[in-house]
Amino acid sequence: MKKIILLIVLLSMQMQAQSPQVSSGKVQRIDNFKSNYVDSRTIDVWLPDGYSDTQQYAVLYMHDGQMLYDAATTWNKQSWEVDEVAGKLISEGKIKKFIVVGIWNNSQKRHPEYFPQKPYESLNQTQKDTITAQLQKAGRTKEIFHPISDLYLKFVVTELKPYIDSHFATIKNKENTVIAGSSMGGLISMYAICEYPEVFGGAACISTHWPGTFSSENNPIPNAFIKYMESHLPNPKTHQIYFDYGNKTLDALYPELQKKVDALMQKKGFTNTNWSTQFFDGKDHSEKSWAERLHIPLQFLLKK
Repeated sequence: MKKIILLIVLLSMQMQAQSPQVSSGKVQRIDNFKSNYVDSRTIDVWLPDGYSDTQQYAVLYMHDGQMLYDAATTWNKQSWEVDEVAGKLISEGKIKKFIVVGIWNNSQKRHPEYFPQKPYESLNQTQKDTITAQLQKAGRTKEIFHPISDLYLKFVVTELKPYIDSHFATIKNKENTVIAGSSMGGLISMYAICEYPEVFGGAACISTHWPGTFSSENNPIPNAFIKYMESHLPNPKTHQIYFDYGNKTLDALYPELQKKVDALMQKKGFTNTNWSTQFFDGKDHSEKSWAERLHIPLQFLLKK
């Protein structure tokens, strides 16, 4: 057993050391990016073909950065194929030129870093205990659950973004700064544009994990998310938000919850010019599915 555990650790270290191979552009890796708020982590920055310091580029921040570019380096041998999708759209002139900042997750703390904190803190103690119990049952935590997403976003906004803007040829305003992720990464992308509307002009929330836990029964958090969004959604005149979902595997939990979110978006004045929700019948909760449709949110949020 000890030999097997050691082999898994060594394979994980090897994958982390192995830079992703890309079909277009290039990836510039920043190892062990330090933070005062969260654990240090790897950052993989994708630069499109022809990247030049004499031009300026929009920036897409993406969560789960180790899953974005090269399936050979990921745990499940799937990836978002960001380099292929983005490179093709840019070369065809369909969207702005942009770079991608892939923020690696911290596997042990992914759930607390991506779980919107203020909606959780609005729950009473009994409801919080329910969330902990459901996450413990799903094997996501052994301890009492505490989100740390406010610190995670503080890291992204006050430490990572200034570094990216000072080391790459970026356009710094919110109109050219967007954030995206899937599942829990969809939740934290929603939270980011609500908490920092002056920083992010667009968010892609793909297969958004509205249950927060892995049960729809006796689960108080979806309503807490909607209540939070009702008072924190950014101005639809100056922001764009994209949602999507399938209906297989984990995505089967999402259709009814997404309908409630869509009703709120309409209530808050969002229209098809600044908001899109897409349903993909028969699609599951996987990087393969997200790669197939990544071109849609990219064209919606980064159109010229």
